[in-house]
Amino acid sequence: MSATSNRTAVLMTAASLALLLAVPTVASAYYDDARLAVRARGAVAAVAARTAPAVATPVVSDAAAVADAQLAEDLSFMREEERLAHDVYTVLAEKWGTPVFANIGKSEQKHTDTMATLLARYQVADPAAGAKPGVYAYPELQTLYNDLVAKGSTSLTDAFEVGKAIEEVDIADLDTRIARTDEADVVASFENLRAASVNHLRAFTNQLAGSAGGGAGASGGSGAGAGRGAGRGAGRN
Repeated sequence: MSATSNRTAVLMTAASLALLLAVPTVASAYYDDARLAVRARGAVAAVAARTAPAVATPVVSDAAAVADAQLAEDLSFMREEERLAHDVYTVLAEKWGTPVFANIGKSEQKHTDTMATLLARYQVADPAAGAKPGVYAYPELQTLYNDLVAKGSTSLTDAFEVGKAIEEVDIADLDTRIARTDEADVVASFENLRAASVNHLRAFTNQLAGSAGGGAGASGGSGAGAGRGAGRGAGRN
């Protein structure tokens, strides 16, 4: 290779090295600028976060509800009505040994327990606390219980008539109660209990039809409570 060629190669190598050495410098400047931009954006975001208005977080309260005077009375009376139905059916089941009374009586126990739960939720005193079966806080319910047990004990047909009457009165009373409360949980319970009373009414009607034809069935509608009168609605769950 000539001397001129050697000088040319050296100059090209030097230029290449200079270019290669310059690239990291440019790249470093670029990334430094990028990091500064990121830091700047982060600082702006932090300031915005500190100065932005707070967003309220929904709070779900598990505090007990509060009943007005009418709802408190309805829940209290219904608790006793449901208990009365259970007690009447228990007596008639022991008297006649017919499964329909025992089956519906079990449903009534669930219904009165449901009412006890609502009483606790709405902070209403339980009128059934410490009471014995067949003893009630409301005089009209006490009279009704005595009359129903007396009639139902005279014959099996009369016992079926008692069951039918209990459910008919209950459905009418429950319609009144549903119409005068806006509490969603109470309305739902009342409606469930009313649907159950319709099933119970059908069961007792079938029993009466069977006894009129010379035989009595032995089933009881499930999930139905019995309502009792005195112009107060009650339902079952």
